[in-house]
Amino acid sequence: MRVFLKKSDGGVATAMLMVVALWGASNTGTRFLVTSWPPVWVGAVRFLCGGAVSLAMLNWTNWLGPKSLLAPAQKKALWFRGGMTLAAHIVVFNLAMRFTQAAHVALYLGASPVWALVWEERPAWTAQSARRYGAALLALTGVIVLFWPSLRAGSENWIGEALGLTSSMLWAFFGWQGRVLGKQLSGAEISAHAMWRAGVLLLPVAIVETVFVSWHRQGGYILARSDFWQPNLIWVMIYCFIGGGVLAYALFYHALKHWPTSKVLLFHNLVPLSTMTWSHYCLGEKVTATFWLAMVFVIAGVILGQAKLERTINVPLLPAD
Repeated sequence: MRVFLKKSDGGVATAMLMVVALWGASNTGTRFLVTSWPPVWVGAVRFLCGGAVSLAMLNWTNWLGPKSLLAPAQKKALWFRGGMTLAAHIVVFNLAMRFTQAAHVALYLGASPVWALVWEERPAWTAQSARRYGAALLALTGVIVLFWPSLRAGSENWIGEALGLTSSMLWAFFGWQGRVLGKQLSGAEISAHAMWRAGVLLLPVAIVETVFVSWHRQGGYILARSDFWQPNLIWVMIYCFIGGGVLAYALFYHALKHWPTSKVLLFHNLVPLSTMTWSHYCLGEKVTATFWLAMVFVIAGVILGQAKLERTINVPLLPAD
């Protein structure tokens, strides 16, 4: 672990490349899980476990930075601004993963900083506004390139593409909420507290989903079926909240201590590529020329709008989660 926590530029860069690999694998793992498990169940369990481990790290270690004593108003804000918006995002994100390729969803999510930049201010006759809306136009072009083939073919994949785009916008909204919460709390604290709250909010829905909606499939209650508790599914879930969650966040926040936010977030542009690689070799998902073209437009848009990104989003993108 120490080799990734060096304060040198090389050490920080190595840590961030590790984060990119961990998040790409986590996205692929989520795609694998939601093809067998109910999507809300996946989100609830992942956030409850990941949030609990993250809180333990905040309480008993300094890996994620210092811990703040929460005031009642902050606790309430974390429920509504943090937990509720994160819960909405993960439900849509997991549904998108069920209907389309993991790399596509990751690319839509990668465009979310651009939507946040646009929402921050209305168009104006200024160079800054031109940069922001130019970035949005590039990202939107990438979205159209990625979305169009499934829409034209009339297959159900367009549902996944639409959900992926929606999750991207919901993540931008969560980032905006994180900016408000970040005035008094660190990004690590926001992530930990928002995760377990989102898990608690999703748990009743997950119970309904698994017991009442998905019940009585050919072997009886879904939770009582042996194939529901396959070891490979359980191990992938453990990886998603430990490797793609706790470990990735520890490395991410280490990088934030030593590099500017905008420089750290530049590495996030590699997450769709990492996801594509993992999903291609682990799940056999095809890589198309359309994806490459869309990625060029989206990443160009994010880079164009990157200069002021740290003012807009204080919470990093999950393998998003």
